[in-house]
Amino acid sequence: MSAAELFFETGSPAGSRRHVTVAAGLLDRSLTDLLALHEVPLNARCGQRGWCKGCLVELLEGELVDAAEGTRVTAGGMVRSCRMRLVPGSSVVLGIPEGARIGLAPQVGETFELNVPYHLDPLFAATPERDLALAVDLGTTTVVVMLVDLTTGTVLSRAGGFNAQIRFGDNVLTRIGAASSATVRQAMRRALVEETLAPLVAKACERAARPASRLAGVALAGNTTMLHILADEDPTSLGIAPFTARFLAGRRLTAAEIGLAGGGVDPALPWQLLPGLSAYVGADLTAGVYATGMVYDDLPSLLVDMGTNGEVVLHAGGRLVGCATAAGPAFEGAGLSSGTRAQAGAVETIHLGMAPFALGVEVIGGGPVTAEAGVCGSAYVDFLACGRTCGLLQENGRFDRQRWPEVPAEYRIETEDGYALRLKAGTGDDGPRISEVDVAQLLQAKAAIGAGIDTLLEVTGISAAEVGRVYLAGGFGMHIDINHAITMGLLPGFTTEQVTVVGNTSLGGAILAVLDRAVLPGMEALRARIEVVELNLHDGFEDRYIDHLSL
Repeated sequence: MSAAELFFETGSPAGSRRHVTVAAGLLDRSLTDLLALHEVPLNARCGQRGWCKGCLVELLEGELVDAAEGTRVTAGGMVRSCRMRLVPGSSVVLGIPEGARIGLAPQVGETFELNVPYHLDPLFAATPERDLALAVDLGTTTVVVMLVDLTTGTVLSRAGGFNAQIRFGDNVLTRIGAASSATVRQAMRRALVEETLAPLVAKACERAARPASRLAGVALAGNTTMLHILADEDPTSLGIAPFTARFLAGRRLTAAEIGLAGGGVDPALPWQLLPGLSAYVGADLTAGVYATGMVYDDLPSLLVDMGTNGEVVLHAGGRLVGCATAAGPAFEGAGLSSGTRAQAGAVETIHLGMAPFALGVEVIGGGPVTAEAGVCGSAYVDFLACGRTCGLLQENGRFDRQRWPEVPAEYRIETEDGYALRLKAGTGDDGPRISEVDVAQLLQAKAAIGAGIDTLLEVTGISAAEVGRVYLAGGFGMHIDINHAITMGLLPGFTTEQVTVVGNTSLGGAILAVLDRAVLPGMEALRARIEVVELNLHDGFEDRYIDHLSL
């Protein structure tokens, strides 16, 4: 076997051509591999499986072997470089489109992980006067924006805060109900735009010392309800069977159309709303599926987004199925006696043991537990897992009446509504505690997520053990003890080795959409693939939900 000659034109500068001699021992490697060896990495985001078109190159002269088909391919068209091999003794000339090259390697950001490569070809064209863009994760509870330099792909700053719509309801169902009134919907929209987005845009620009006038565009991911309200679409149909969205495809609006004005923002500034998958599996999950690269995994993979709404997507055997669970915001502390969102001073970790009784508590930011401290979601997960393991909690979530006397009196609270455990002795009735009523609400939330996961596994005919990777997304997932989440049933049937914490994949997908214009059509294509399972209509879901109400 003799060597082959490989010529390739990268187009930067135009018409430039490089030449390498490929040794005989490398001729079994794909063109993708060979180009990477010579510092021309291609966007083979499917892992060189021939599923995507990220590595398309133009065969200008010569011929190649299609390893998948075992056939020869002659010059005059585009080829998937991952499938192509050089012919021994041949000479080949390739044209490498700019869109096929990776501008930046996969990276780990402050709060998210990107598992797919991308090419720096911004969704919004950069000019010397307009060289910045924003990526936005529009959540039901929180909103995060990132400011990006379009010429380098560098993240310049980040700003986040609570969604001011919280005062209209703490979950999407209450927001849908409130927004059925046009007057209220306009008030909700103003709360989102004027009280939330506008200040965050200004803060991100200020932190980067860049004026908002340099913004070229915004890419925004969020659940379907949030996008409907932002676009001034009545979301009422989302709350009534058959749960029909007024739009799911990506939609582009201007700053003026969403009501964002002032602060140096151009009224014509484009805001690209990313595509959603269904009424309750929104653009935040589209972004997450894309950012994790889960559709390219060899083994089945599962994305679990534990935000205010528990959404789950499973990829198995080429199928992509998803569902939304009625988990509600319990793990964000809503409706619980001492519940709070993650913030400085909140209880974030609990260590609990019996025989002898031992209670250890840690707060965000360090320091002692105060009488005013709240309890956030990660601590509730710890409590349910440790409480059941040590025997203080029974299977039904109630405190074991036989073990209860082993708890020192200064930690015990007994009322006609049930028992509660103080997390700090000596705080009386004002200090943080966890009650049996709290546990019941937490079990309902974890049962919804667990039953949703089990339903998707049944639909695809696989078991939890067959899943290669569980992508745990969302801010809540960043801070929980994975072993405890498995122990208390939030991730039923999985092992810690299967779980990968990936952070805010909604924001990560929005970043990808900003930096690589090929991402948006890729996200649109996911809509055609997804099979959405309506849990309330699925046989057996109710039984699974009841089963998961136990610890």
